[in-house]
Amino acid sequence: MAHHIIELDQQCSACGGTGVYIGQGERTGAAVVCNRCNGTGKSHFRHEYDDFEGRKWQGGVERVIEVNPGIVVGASDTLGLEDFGGMPYAEWYAGRSFPAGSEMRKYCCPAWWYQIADYEKKPHWDECICCGMFSKCTLFPHKDACWKRWDTEHPQPPAGGDCQPAPTL
Repeated sequence: MAHHIIELDQQCSACGGTGVYIGQGERTGAAVVCNRCNGTGKSHFRHEYDDFEGRKWQGGVERVIEVNPGIVVGASDTLGLEDFGGMPYAEWYAGRSFPAGSEMRKYCCPAWWYQIADYEKKPHWDECICCGMFSKCTLFPHKDACWKRWDTEHPQPPAGGDCQPAPTL
């Protein structure tokens, strides 16, 4: 694996290379020294990187969750990692898709989850009236029924991993 360094001077994007800045407070011929480039008109760019040779294994990870809607996740005396949805890390690493039911269903409703995971799939049900916080929705205590409706409206292929074409004999 090769290590690379790119270094260059470029025109300051804040002042357009002038070294001075004219903002809301500077009027009739006044300017201030650009605080981004300290008046030089240039900015120095340095980027270090290593060649990408493939995704690496992250030790210590047992489970991968597709997104986190703002809930602290992790195993404890009373909760297992499975309580937060997701899938085993080895399966995710192998390239499998998140299966149906891998959402954080114990803690989120479909609208909350899909607002973060895939906005195009967020339900817009008439009964689903959000009031600034999903947990304040009158249906939130009954989110298991919302997930049942979600599953009915979004059928998934049978379990067994990603669909692969049958081998040609």
